Amino acid sequence: MAATTSVTLPESVLAQYARFSLYNSPYPAHDAGCAIDLYPEPPRDGRTTIAPSPVSGTVRETRTVRAPQQPYAVEHDHLVLIDCDGPADCAGLTARVLHVDPTVAAGDRVDRGDSLGELVRAGFFAPWVDNHLHVGFRDPEQNPYRASGSLPLELGVDPKPLDWDGTGTVVATGDTYAILDAPAHPNPGAEFVGVRADTGGPTSVSRSSSEYHSNGGVLDGGLPHYDGGGLLASSGSVSVSVSGSGAETGASAGAGSAAAELVSLNGDRLGVRSADDGRSIAWDDVTVTANGEPITGLSLFCARDSDFGVKLICPERAFEIGDAVQVRVRPER
Repeated sequence: MAATTSVTLPESVLAQYARFSLYNSPYPAHDAGCAIDLYPEPPRDGRTTIAPSPVSGTVRETRTVRAPQQPYAVEHDHLVLIDCDGPADCAGLTARVLHVDPTVAAGDRVDRGDSLGELVRAGFFAPWVDNHLHVGFRDPEQNPYRASGSLPLELGVDPKPLDWDGTGTVVATGDTYAILDAPAHPNPGAEFVGVRADTGGPTSVSRSSSEYHSNGGVLDGGLPHYDGGGLLASSGSVSVSVSGSGAETGASAGAGSAAAELVSLNGDRLGVRSADDGRSIAWDDVTVTANGEPITGLSLFCARDSDFGVKLICPERAFEIGDAVQVRVRPER
């Protein structure tokens, strides 16, 4: 059997969840979008969130694994391995699911949407991260226990990029974060959205250059507190070509390559999109500021729920509900 090169997650899988991210993680398993974090809709009655299975198949194994020790997290995490027979692109592969205390066992049959158990708050993710399922896929001959090595994931949905001018009003807060009311989801429940990037120009173009264009895809990742992020393009949305000669590319570019394409937000340069996969971004050395003061960063993801808005990661600062905020991204001096 030929090795699988990538896995497409169809809309029927992603629509079970309120939010998802391919890149918003510090762990190598997410490098180049080879794993996805799936965030179920939180219950409104205060009960523990169950974990709907992203696939159908037979549970191969469950095992308890030790997690990094954090004061806000449980001592152990759990790995659930499922031999998939659906959806079609996953058939014959093994799904790896983490951050679920399983109520299933080896030999159990599960259908897509069935509960695998209850989500656990594991030490693998930061205190500002909501509970979620971490999901990756392996060919049957691959080692299913290693943290890295999962297949690259493609999206069977086109997340809609939303313009955001960097401003908003705080509508929710936690010990380590604040959530803004912007950009607002135009059609909650019906489609996934995210913050639109600007793209364009060779890497030698200045930050204020008009060669930046607001036609990029959706930004995904922790900016800049995780090493990199991604640009999840909706169909045809990222098509700026690199022109000119002698540009400083920062990477080797072949004919027609977009290796030198910059990614920015409101003209503030974020980094350069990879030539290898066309979507991974290596962040520049930048600082995110809120009302002129540095914060840890921005949490960027795709969402279909009505509570969507930019999430400020700010354990070093306290915001109050109703505060007006302006966000900029500045180069490190």
